[in-house]
Amino acid sequence: MAEGTNGATEGANGTAQRRRGLLILAWLWVGLPFAYGAFELARKMVQLFGG
Repeated sequence: MAEGTNGATEGANGTAQRRRGLLILAWLWVGLPFAYGAFELARKMVQLFGG
């Protein structure tokens, strides 16, 4: 019985690791283009209003 429980725990841990990696990838997928857009917006604002 302990072997089955241990195997289930290891399987759940592996799933949690994959989910964490997917979560990080998803944040980067959204966050990097957003950060680039915000940077470009700031550059354009300086050009428009900074003189």
